Amino acid sequence: MRDEAEPRRIRLERQGPLLVEGPVTVTGDDGVSATSTRFVVAVCTCRRSRTYPWCDTSHRAHTVPPSAIPADAGTAQDPGDAS
Repeated sequence: MRDEAEPRRIRLERQGPLLVEGPVTVTGDDGVSATSTRFVVAVCTCRRSRTYPWCDTSHRAHTVPPSAIPADAGTAQDPGDAS
């Protein structure tokens, strides 16, 4: 169990969920609350999750890893260039 005297730790993931030390209760803008007793909870920030407010990694299907983008992807080529 987390010591209440310590600040709660929250970790931001680039293009991913908000990781919060649990247990935690999340209240949505509609007033509905969801509780998790896990020691770390992944809270969805993209709203694509089928288990919202909890992350189910749905965001992964909508992002392209940097390694999949060719190095010259941002370089425009003249269609008439025969090089």
